[in-house]
Amino acid sequence: MSNKKYTVITGASSGIGYAAAKAFAARGKNLIVTARREAQLARLRDEITAAHPDVDVVIRTADLSVPENAHRLYDELRAYEIETWVNNAGFGSYGSVAEQNLTKIESILRLNIEALTILSTLFVHDYRDAAGAQLINISSCGGYTIVPTAVTYCATKFYVSAFTEGLAQELITSGAKLRAKVLAPAATRTEFGKVANDAAEYDYDARFGTYHTAEQMADFLLRLYDSDKILGRVNRETYEFELTAPLLPYAGNSSRNQKQPSCKR
Repeated sequence: MSNKKYTVITGASSGIGYAAAKAFAARGKNLIVTARREAQLARLRDEITAAHPDVDVVIRTADLSVPENAHRLYDELRAYEIETWVNNAGFGSYGSVAEQNLTKIESILRLNIEALTILSTLFVHDYRDAAGAQLINISSCGGYTIVPTAVTYCATKFYVSAFTEGLAQELITSGAKLRAKVLAPAATRTEFGKVANDAAEYDYDARFGTYHTAEQMADFLLRLYDSDKILGRVNRETYEFELTAPLLPYAGNSSRNQKQPSCKR
């Protein structure tokens, strides 16, 4: 295993992932960046190397909408010591449920839910007792509010929010050292709008008026990284960034929970 520590960022070829990689690099963090588009990852590596020559940038190409590739990617990275894993890869779709493209939706489900769960589980299994380790999963304000014409996408992000908030509570309760956190952006000017709308161009000024840039969201991500809070979210009404405790109900030690079997000796 390398004696260097690395931050892994999925979906790093554009948008929040691209900006987050540059933000972590500015702090001297070595990086493993992954996405489908190798040329854009190479451009990211070149930009980081020019600005921060001491930062090591490792490229791994993978289409994480194929679940087997999530397992393969993680296995390839076992040679590295990882201190932070950011599950940023994901995409959305606008349209009614009745008319949605199921081929696209199936890819969204595999990427937003399945790959994220696989990678989170493997990382937590290996690093739960590593001091300073963090898992940051990118959800959405649509992971706390159902947005018209984006019902399925919001449902995937509700999963991300519930899974990560629950995992965060589980880790704390069990005394683990690793911390799990969730970042919930609102509208952010990235390729998301084009992909979600199957459009060649997308005008965020016309569609939203108020939005953040990828660089602003990367700054918010680092604020979450530096904090002891579990949730960092953009308020959908004010567009202010807030660091908070989890928002979803957690049963904890409720008497209504499943009873654990007694140990027999």
